[in-house]
Amino acid sequence: MTTSTTAGSSTPRPHRLLGAVLASLAALGAAGCGSSGAAAPATSTTAAPVTAAATATTAPSTTSTTAPRAPAVTWPAVDAAGPGVFVSPTGVVLPVVVSGEVDTPCSNTVAARGTPVAGANVVIDPGHGGNEPGAVGPTGLLEKDVNLAVAQDVRNLLEAQGASVVLTRTGDYNTTIKTRAEIAVALHPQVFLSIHHNAEPDGPSDVPGNESYYQIASADSKRLAGLVWEEITAAFRPYHVAWVADTDHGAKYRPSANGGDYYGILRRAAGVTTVLSEAAFITNPPEEHLLADPAFRHVEAEALVRAIDRYVSTNDPGSGFVEPYPRTEPAGGGGGPEGCTDPPL
Repeated sequence: MTTSTTAGSSTPRPHRLLGAVLASLAALGAAGCGSSGAAAPATSTTAAPVTAAATATTAPSTTSTTAPRAPAVTWPAVDAAGPGVFVSPTGVVLPVVVSGEVDTPCSNTVAARGTPVAGANVVIDPGHGGNEPGAVGPTGLLEKDVNLAVAQDVRNLLEAQGASVVLTRTGDYNTTIKTRAEIAVALHPQVFLSIHHNAEPDGPSDVPGNESYYQIASADSKRLAGLVWEEITAAFRPYHVAWVADTDHGAKYRPSANGGDYYGILRRAAGVTTVLSEAAFITNPPEEHLLADPAFRHVEAEALVRAIDRYVSTNDPGSGFVEPYPRTEPAGGGGGPEGCTDPPL
């Protein structure tokens, strides 16, 4: 992942109508978003291509039963206090910024158009998109495609439980950090989850090196990050591959120079329980091979859903909390409006 640090509801509709609207509109031709900045025209909503070359990996023949069973979830009514979002005719989600006006993916303000959505239980952010691919695997697997595929699967699983879910991008186009966070803030969800996959590990690891980042000032965000780390670790551990990791992998925070949140998606969504997930290292050949497999991506999606379910339905504290070592290197560019071209709305 090269997560950018850039930045910073009308009448409620039944959940099933919302899911159908988003799914059908997305199919009309909107494409994905990145946590970087420039944008390309929307072209496809296809899940991540499975093109990575085979490597020497061993995966379990059945889904792992190590992770705890997800609790039954009774989703609360969505908070329809607004301002909400509009879903454009091409499936692009546009946050309301003032009455009658919305921000585009490139943070341009235009007249509101499309189907209004007042609130949501969960907002899922597929990192990167458009001309910002994120990390690239050894055989060319793009992080932006994997992020979107996992996010779509998470949405489908949550909607099957009765949750109201919105994606910050529904296809392969750029979206600024500002617009992504505005979508979450406008919808008042219980959970805002940004999905990424990692790059540049410190070295080999005997265990999966997944990471989850939380908002420094939010105990709820920290608890959710611990649950995400716990579930992903349990789901990935049965896969016997040559894992890599940072030496401080786990559930953690990253401070900026002034002590606040370094990552823009966490900083700009302050007030909404937000976590950034880095589930595997796409630049590591064995892990890229796993991420190219839809079955493995589904295992990741199920783990993320279990974490969200446990956050909403239990008081489980999560685990895997670590003290991060100091980082001075930038996380990567993008995420702003520079060079950004809005997709068709």
